[in-house]
Amino acid sequence: MNREAIYAALFAMVSPLDGLVTVSRRLRHWSDVPSSETPALFQAQGKQSVARPAANGLPSKYELDATIYVYVNTVDQVPGTVLNPIVDAITQIFDPNPVGAPQMLGGLVQWARVEGTIETSEGTLGDVEVCMIPIRMLAV
Repeated sequence: MNREAIYAALFAMVSPLDGLVTVSRRLRHWSDVPSSETPALFQAQGKQSVARPAANGLPSKYELDATIYVYVNTVDQVPGTVLNPIVDAITQIFDPNPVGAPQMLGGLVQWARVEGTIETSEGTLGDVEVCMIPIRMLAV
């Protein structure tokens, strides 16, 4: 398992979405991202859990977490109308393909998926809308 290759592949999947102005693996606070740099997408690594197999000689399983942060400016717009298409595009990347195969980040993981609660600020931050999308990946 190569953690950097996995997180780089994840970023390569989500960063080229249409309409994004700023993309980075270095997380910035939304107050440090001017409206001219939005929509913005940031990827942050999260916790990493290890499960040891019961039988000797089998590899450990690693669950790697990441969070995709999306910031948009919503001046004179309903926040959801700006944010929802971006969230839909990101979550669609992780839906199984038509034959049911999971997203495997080019074979680097067993699966990568949106797992957990997608949180949004829904207009509570003024003209800035923030969304956090949890990603979980299983690697062996």
